[in-house]
Amino acid sequence: MCFSATANFVGSGVLGAVGVVTLTKVKHRRELLFAALPTLFAIHQFIEGFVWLGLDGILSPAVAHNMGAAFMLYAQGLLPFLLPLSVLLFEPNRKSRRRMLPFLVLGGATTLYILWALTAYPLQLYIRRNSIVYINQATNNTAVALLYVIATCGSLFFSKIRMMVIFGAANLAILLVVMEVKRYAFTSLWCAYAAIASVIILAYFWRSHAYRPFLYA
Repeated sequence: MCFSATANFVGSGVLGAVGVVTLTKVKHRRELLFAALPTLFAIHQFIEGFVWLGLDGILSPAVAHNMGAAFMLYAQGLLPFLLPLSVLLFEPNRKSRRRMLPFLVLGGATTLYILWALTAYPLQLYIRRNSIVYINQATNNTAVALLYVIATCGSLFFSKIRMMVIFGAANLAILLVVMEVKRYAFTSLWCAYAAIASVIILAYFWRSHAYRPFLYA
């Protein structure tokens, strides 16, 4: 996230509170993974706080590298699979769940490639203009970025649930803004603002209690 470790830790605390409240609104096990996204983003931002501390010299460079690797593991390695899976599980009927399968397969393939890349190529970390730059030689290219965006945002746009479409639109808009303004710090900034957009998830769970859980087949 921008600015400092403090910004990450404070943001993590706020998102953690959002995540806990969201999880209290879960009414079916199929809702659990999607409802857990704000909490996962909170943990993610907490991890990046330690990356800042390492890069600022408060903690050792080894801490910065290890925490940076953990940050990348979730941001690039797991999210392309977890997000479409969470949407597929949440969808109310078999037909809408089938629409998620291509995105889940694409996300799984993207995850496998990125996990390989994260282990095969070294991670570079540095600060530029108050943002953390994460670079992996094998994932820092347009083709991987396009597959990543389709897997993470595409499933949301094809959801039968209107609030998920809104969440997808918010994330896509954030992605385009970050690419235009701070492309070099894309991984850090998009994850941060996507985490903030998790408030939409809380709003959905808060307002939809009257017609959840769905009648899952």
